Formats: sequence, C-alpha cells, structure tokens
Amino acid sequence: MLIDGMALLFRGFYATSSSGYIMRTKAGMPTNAVYGFMKYMTDAIRAFKPTHVVCCWDMGSKSFRTEKFGNYKGNRPEAPLEMIPQFDLVKEVTASFGIPNVGLVGYEADDCIGTLARKFGETCQVHILTGDHDMLQLIDDNVKVIIMKKGANNYMVYDPDTLLAEKSLSPNQIVDLKGLTGDTSDNYPGVKGIGEKTAVKLLCEYQDIEGILENLDKLAAGVKRKIECDLDNLHLSRELAAICCQVPVNVELHECEWRPDPEKAGAKLDELEFKHAMKWIS
Repeated sequence: MLIDGMALLFRGFYATSSSGYIMRTKAGMPTNAVYGFMKYMTDAIRAFKPTHVVCCWDMGSKSFRTEKFGNYKGNRPEAPLEMIPQFDLVKEVTASFGIPNVGLVGYEADDCIGTLARKFGETCQVHILTGDHDMLQLIDDNVKVIIMKKGANNYMVYDPDTLLAEKSLSPNQIVDLKGLTGDTSDNYPGVKGIGEKTAVKLLCEYQDIEGILENLDKLAAGVKRKIECDLDNLHLSRELAAICCQVPVNVELHECEWRPDPEKAGAKLDELEFKHAMKWIS
C-alpha cells in the first residue's frame, strides 16, 4: 500500500477540528491531524490487509510544476498554524511503526507514488490510498487506486474496469482530461469553456488530445474555436497533470514490510498521549 501522506493528514486535521477543538498534549503540542491520519491509515490497513506499506510526502510548496507555471496551486491558503508542527510529528509516528517516509524536494508525493507504483507493480499488487483523483492515471492491471470518500471506512476502489465503467475513460486518458478541463484545486487552466462532459465525449470519440487536434475540422464550431484559442494552456495543463514516474527515490520491498514493533510504536503513541491507540498496532 502506497499512502498519500498529505491527503490523509489534512483530512485528519479537518475531520478532528471541525468543532473548533484541537487535540493537544499536556505540553501544548497539537496532535489532532496526526491522530486522524493514524486512524485513517490503520482503518485502511485493516480493510485491505497489505503486506507492505510506504508513505509518500510533499516536500514543500515548490516543485518542477511551479517552475513551469508559477501559479500552480497558487490558490491554496496557508496551512493552519496548528498543522505546522504536525508535518514533522506525523513522520516520526509513521517511522515508529516501521513505515518508510518517502519524499524528494522538487517533486510531489504523487510523483513518488507513481515511481514506486511502477517499481513494485512489476512484481506485486499495489494499492494507492488517497483522496486525489489525479492518481487514477496510475491504474493498471497490478495497480489499484483507493479513493477515500466521506465517512469512516468508505472507499471507492478503482481498477481499469471500474474506471471505464464509471468515467468512460482509460487511465491514460485521465491526463488528457485534465489537459482539456484544467484543475481548479491545483489552479491550472485547461481550455477555457471546456467542461468534463465535453472533454469525456471528445476523448471517447478521438482517444487522446492528439486525436482531437487531428480532427479539429470535425468538431462543433464553438468547441473548435475554444481549443484553437487555448492551445498553449491545453498543452501546459496536460504537462502539469502528468505524474512523473521517474523520481530518483528508492525503497526496497524488504524495508517496508508491515510488521510494527509494539514496544517502539507504543512508546511513541504514549508520548503523544493517544488513549486507546494500541489497537492501531495489532
């Protein structure tokens, strides 16, 4: 199981602070995001029973994508102050469970996950745990994507067949979809005026962006005009959407076996004053 660390951490923070109460140790260290992260992670481990677990992290706000497009993710607010000390703290907790923390400056967690999914997918069945639909481009016969939905233990598991059934697209077409529609969450534009319904229709008929561009004269006049007026953003958005699967990170399978040491993990949980958390180790 490859875990999208930031996705779980932020989900954990907002789920446990919606009432305005922030869990803290007696010394005042905020711990609510870490608590939520651990609950989500261990719930998924119990549900899917992976033999090996790796956690991947963003390493700052800058990446090769911000070099290409300065406003990439530029619409996102600063992390809440209570989150900031928990970025390092959560990695200490995962390490105490024997889980490798993987990240590299200049790349996003998505890229590390993509790289490791390709590596481990050669010999293993891989599950990616995330809330990010961009990861659907990584699906293949040996790689499934688990999208966390609202509510406890509520998941949608995508493989090539379920992706095709739900979205009428193949994994490769997810990148082209983002090229056409852009992504408001990541703040890149796509083709102005092209929504998901139109983009899916185009991809079903012409397979990919190259096929669409080769058949511009067959498109409705309005759609043709929108694409022709926004070619630069079309190509830029597709580049930004594509997950890089050649990140220079390396983890060997034997390093990430899921077999936490109760003493080491328990000591860390006690340090954070997490009550009833020993169930996470079993």
